[in-house]
Amino acid sequence: MSFSRPPASLIRLLLVDEDPVFRLGMGVLLQQYGDLVLVAEAEDGETALQILDHQFSPSLDPEAPTDETPPPANLVALDIGIGRSNPQQIQGLALCRLLKSRYPNLPILCLGTASEPVILAAAYQSGADGYCSKGADPTELIAAIRRVAAGQSVWLQAPGQDRSLVQPPVVQPPGQRAPAPLATVRRQLRLQGIQQIEATLADVNAELRSDDLSLLGRAILAGRQRELRAARWLVSRLLATPRLEALPPTPQSSPDRTANRSRSNNAPAPSRSPSSAPSSPSSPPPTPPSPNAIVPAPETAIVDVQSVQSLVFDAVLAKLQTGLINQTEQPLEIDILQEDKKRDLFYLVLRKLEEILSELRYSQVTPDQLPSKRPTILLDLWQAALLDFFGRYYTVYLNGREIEVVDVLLQDAVAVESAILSKIPGVTELLQHLLFQVPLEVNSVSYPTGNPESLMRAEQLLENLLIQIANAVMQPLLNRFANVEVIKQNFYDRRLLSSREIERFRNSLSWKYRVDRVFREPKQIFESQYQLLTLTGRGIKQTSIYKPRTEELASLTGLPYLVTLTLEAHDAIAPPLRTAVSFIGNGFVYVLTEIIGRGIGLIGRGVLKGLGNVWQDPAKRDRPFR
Repeated sequence: MSFSRPPASLIRLLLVDEDPVFRLGMGVLLQQYGDLVLVAEAEDGETALQILDHQFSPSLDPEAPTDETPPPANLVALDIGIGRSNPQQIQGLALCRLLKSRYPNLPILCLGTASEPVILAAAYQSGADGYCSKGADPTELIAAIRRVAAGQSVWLQAPGQDRSLVQPPVVQPPGQRAPAPLATVRRQLRLQGIQQIEATLADVNAELRSDDLSLLGRAILAGRQRELRAARWLVSRLLATPRLEALPPTPQSSPDRTANRSRSNNAPAPSRSPSSAPSSPSSPPPTPPSPNAIVPAPETAIVDVQSVQSLVFDAVLAKLQTGLINQTEQPLEIDILQEDKKRDLFYLVLRKLEEILSELRYSQVTPDQLPSKRPTILLDLWQAALLDFFGRYYTVYLNGREIEVVDVLLQDAVAVESAILSKIPGVTELLQHLLFQVPLEVNSVSYPTGNPESLMRAEQLLENLLIQIANAVMQPLLNRFANVEVIKQNFYDRRLLSSREIERFRNSLSWKYRVDRVFREPKQIFESQYQLLTLTGRGIKQTSIYKPRTEELASLTGLPYLVTLTLEAHDAIAPPLRTAVSFIGNGFVYVLTEIIGRGIGLIGRGVLKGLGNVWQDPAKRDRPFR
């Protein structure tokens, strides 16, 4: 196969994706555009590195391709999920960082199906120049490719996703006018509207996945789903701003996290625009480097521990700035707090956890020591959060004497550990992952640090840990000082100030723990699941993760064990019983319709026929009644 010398402005694309159908579709799509050509494909990271190493070999002149040698790529389209099916291969984020280490001036556009903020932030810190969802419109994908190849930074996500984490520098192309204020307002309205629609649509889709829906309920939800999709399309079209670049908004973050969000030394900045570098007024404007000017760089660490921790913490931090309403079906101890107090408590726990992680690094703890230190770490985290949240010397007057609240609350350490701390799942795995890059297990598959699956699971585990520690801080207060007026005024939600509402809330919590101990926990053990409390951007929801719990199942005794036997018996008896009930019901319907119904029909038919005969016989009809 021979190649002619391409024009200078031609975008030569290397596509790295393990899905052959997507690679085929991209090839067909690019053939429709004269300025885009797919020069090479790779199904994994090793193949991509071999292709680029060959194309940019010192023995080859990139500017003078021969008839036997294809022209080198000047842009890489990389699936961020590379290695998802095989954790032993180079992962997508690791490949992105490795490519930037070897070829700093080669633009990289990341593609993917997951638009979680933590994933996009990881791509940004890995050196990617942009991100585009695989589900985006083909015209948007082509526009993203062209803009990244031109040295711009593009971050196109699925509609309605949270954009608060990825903060690439805004680049204004030369000669392009700044967008009008009304266009910016339209863009913000569109993003907010689509975000609300997507959140509602996600709830509807979750309800549609339920097996307990009736036909009428399913039809109603399906109609609502169609309405929401139509509304999303209308909002996207009516409030469209084609002149604006699809870039995330300005970050809103805590000052003490700024240093942790800074890019590591071995991760180059994603934008190569001259506007991002300061220059004196007298100096001529610098020109962006050519994509072909490949500068070899020494290989560095593919994954940085601090950057992974920063990514996960920042993702949770961004969610804390949104709604924190409990959207689960179960009460939580933190529900009694005012909204701002609840947010302050979450921030405090997150900061204390960060300090503990730093202390563990300083103490040179090994991964094998973390399981035995888990109870101590959680207890220290709970005590530190409790001390700072209430204040070491916080005092209330009760029955005519001063009582130091924190000293009394710390006396419930054993009860808190038994009820909450000891039951938080995934703590050891999360600490090992953040401290020592130990692969994180997701559905019995180990994913290395930086993999999208491990990043999302680490975020879930951190959110659950954060919420459970906050519950543990509030539990002894509700047990000891639930109805103290000064505490109610300082901490409680206005809807839960009356003594009756407080007692009702405490009773709900008490019943929740009883049901959890007797039924829900054995059920989760039997189903090999853990329930996690996660932040969704709108509130707190509950999600299930798979985790083998064979040893716990074997150790069950008493009533919890009886619950598992009942569930097993139900699974064994329910299908044949359902079949038998269906058979009996069908037989009953047959008897009613085919036998009794026909018999009644024949009787009625005979009566009507007799009346008709009487009416037609004049002698019988005119006979006087005696």
